[in-house]
Amino acid sequence: MSTETRTTCPYCGVGCGVIASVDDSGKVSVKGDPDHPANFGRLCSKGSALAETLDLDGRLMTPEIAGAPASWDAALDLVAKRISDAIAEHGPDSVAFYVSGQLLTEDYYVANKLMKGFIGSANVDTNSRLCMASSVAGHRRAFGADTVPGTYRDLELADLIVLTGSNLAWCHPVLYQRIAAARAARPAMKIVVIDPRRTMTCDISDLHLAVRPDGDVALFNGLLAHLARSPALDQTYIGAHTDGFAEAFATASSLSMADLIEATGLPAMQIREFFALFERTEKTVTCYSQGVNQSSIGTDKVNAIINCHLATGRIGRPGMGPFSLTGQPNAMGGREVGGLANMLAAHMTIEDPEHRDRVRRFWNAPTMAEKPGLKAVDMFQAVADGRIKALWIMSTNPVVSMPDADAVKAAIAACPFVVVSDIMRDTDTTRLAHVLLPATGWGEKDGTVTNSERRISRQRAFLPAPGDARPDWWQLAEVGRRMGFAKAFAFASPAEIFAEHAALSGFENDGVRDFDIGAYGDIEEAGFAELEPFQWPQPAGTGRQETRFFADGRFYHADGRARFVAVEAEAPVRISSDFPLVLNTGRVRDHWHTLTRTGKSARLSGHLAEPFVEIHPDDAANLGISDADLVRLESPHGHVIVRALLTARQARGGVFVPMHWTDEFSARARVDALLPSITDPVSGQPASKHGAIAARRFAAGAYGFAVSAVKPSGLDATYWALARAEGGWRVELAFDAPLCDVEAWCRVHFALPDAAESLGYSDRASGEARIAFFQGDALLLALFLAPDPVSVSRNWAIAQLSEPHADSRTRFAVVAGRPGAGRSDPGATVCSCFSVGVNQIVGAVRGGCLTVEAIGETLYAGTNCGSCRAEIRGIIDGCQVAAAE
Repeated sequence: MSTETRTTCPYCGVGCGVIASVDDSGKVSVKGDPDHPANFGRLCSKGSALAETLDLDGRLMTPEIAGAPASWDAALDLVAKRISDAIAEHGPDSVAFYVSGQLLTEDYYVANKLMKGFIGSANVDTNSRLCMASSVAGHRRAFGADTVPGTYRDLELADLIVLTGSNLAWCHPVLYQRIAAARAARPAMKIVVIDPRRTMTCDISDLHLAVRPDGDVALFNGLLAHLARSPALDQTYIGAHTDGFAEAFATASSLSMADLIEATGLPAMQIREFFALFERTEKTVTCYSQGVNQSSIGTDKVNAIINCHLATGRIGRPGMGPFSLTGQPNAMGGREVGGLANMLAAHMTIEDPEHRDRVRRFWNAPTMAEKPGLKAVDMFQAVADGRIKALWIMSTNPVVSMPDADAVKAAIAACPFVVVSDIMRDTDTTRLAHVLLPATGWGEKDGTVTNSERRISRQRAFLPAPGDARPDWWQLAEVGRRMGFAKAFAFASPAEIFAEHAALSGFENDGVRDFDIGAYGDIEEAGFAELEPFQWPQPAGTGRQETRFFADGRFYHADGRARFVAVEAEAPVRISSDFPLVLNTGRVRDHWHTLTRTGKSARLSGHLAEPFVEIHPDDAANLGISDADLVRLESPHGHVIVRALLTARQARGGVFVPMHWTDEFSARARVDALLPSITDPVSGQPASKHGAIAARRFAAGAYGFAVSAVKPSGLDATYWALARAEGGWRVELAFDAPLCDVEAWCRVHFALPDAAESLGYSDRASGEARIAFFQGDALLLALFLAPDPVSVSRNWAIAQLSEPHADSRTRFAVVAGRPGAGRSDPGATVCSCFSVGVNQIVGAVRGGCLTVEAIGETLYAGTNCGSCRAEIRGIIDGCQVAAAE
């Protein structure tokens, strides 16, 4: 027997429905919810592996004060006292909350109520500032509110989809699958990808525009000027429902084709092709994500895109409109409750005295914040210069994710009082806390989240909270009570918080605000427990419906009209002779944020197991860098050491480094330490896609690769990167000089028992050394050393941790680093969902499987989340080219 719970995935903003099953032994399994309208049963590789991330290894189980276990009463009393003392001595602006899109809406709501209504400061910001703030600012400038006009269904109804700054295949895989399925059903659908890199998303594109970094404004300004001279211009819509077109057109039309070519780096033929395609296709959706938002001109990019849709009236109708793709699972929910420092709950604005008074009266708040608070980058600068005396960080890891991350680390370390609520005991940020509060995680949390299409879904608990872990909303409410606000924070459940949030959204609204879920203002526990996914708005007295905004031409500026925003096309140039490369950061397919969840899954770590830099082969050749070399990347702010991945997907002059790796998983790969604290002047969002760096080959004296049954500790290697593997851990290593005593080094760092038997050899001529340790028939550790990057098959070596090694033949095979006769090597992982390696795919191709579909039928690879299909197609093409030569 097993129990099934319908819940929502905790990863990206797609907001997929998940069915979690728990059997009598407590084992959890997950599958996609076929009835959830976001995914209809689909899941990506990360969602499919959720059950693999639920172990309690490394969990923070009890409150801690100064590193020692404490009771909840002692910890919460101390938090309340130190916050109250800071307010009394230095004022409310000496306190700050830094929260997260990982929080549920109910957590977010209580945090904002406590800070903005009762502490009396707006110093509550969120890591959503790092991914969605420019979309918020662009929406507010154009529409008068942070409104996403369309729905996911529009992606399937469109005849043209423009994906700009979005690697949809890896970052929002289920939406990618929905588009791919629609494209297969309607081959006439066209897809354009605008991205400096040729990402896996380009696999389904008709046109890839490899735009220069931050060349987007020029491109969409050029498009606006083109549309203004074409039959696609909707003058009736512009005249009836908008203002500012003349100014926006005047700015856009100042660019000549030569200017566009220079600003975008694109050939004139491609620019004209894109303009013509957009002009003649009424049903056009433009999706944008971090490549647009994470820029010092991100808000201008958003408005340049929206301008083109307003000019053609292609907004709010089926199959058309600008569409912001949210990065985190509940960034939207946070925006709805005022999770950003410059917003109030229910999409009200902190600058508007009527809005402030409305929220104050609803909350009966004693000290309502009267001005915007500090945005994330400014907040940590205020921590650094001493203005912030008490800082509470919840469910996020800013020592890794903030720009100029080393400076952020130093600032937090020097702050007089730091509280961190998290589920993990050891992160780069928790190490700096004075008080640690154990939070509940996915599977234990209960509340709501909102996805990119404004759909509110339930996250439901199906596991008990471990140890003394408590929900974030409970922690906040308890502190509020201890600060003297017991009546306002007398919440007994998430249902009560959601009901208050919903009631506030409908309070004195009458349709003047976009966000209104007043229909749920009196929801009770039973109704909350059974709440089905729904889209907002849903005012009191209305029925459930799918909603698009703005088709009627009514917007949320005071006059009801939209605004064209004139934006300049000049892109910042930050490179120099000392730092000649443009750094772009982002996600990889199978990992999430700072690895605290996905890092627990061996399967998810199999595809890309260590930090790397994508660099064009020509740039690499000029720098003397070969594939798999280690590379030192430097900026004025710091340096990292990562593995070289040479690929023509990366444009010349730029590099890409993923943002996931932390000091828990690598020696020096916190890539945001390279980025300056440059932000968009409107949104405050950091420019994480455009930093200036230098690169050079990192010459090591020796390289190593190890597989180990236990996690190593205290590695004194110049470079190391570790990842979960089936049966243990995998570790990449590099040293300044060859190890003098290999066996002794292994015994110290891998906690080997004295009784472990060793077997190995070293070759002074080649510089190679290999050693393995066994206990009984189990392999405990195998270490391979060489003067160059070790070429042993990683997946085969990892598999030996789970194989018996009772005889000398199999033991010598381990030391040799290759399978014996009759043994197969799957090769590097391509499909994480089914753990299919490149050698298996090559074998299937040679056996006659010449399409992705045929590979799927034979090996199942590519048949679940589909994120690896482009890679499989590349392997097939490579095999066919090799066979023809």
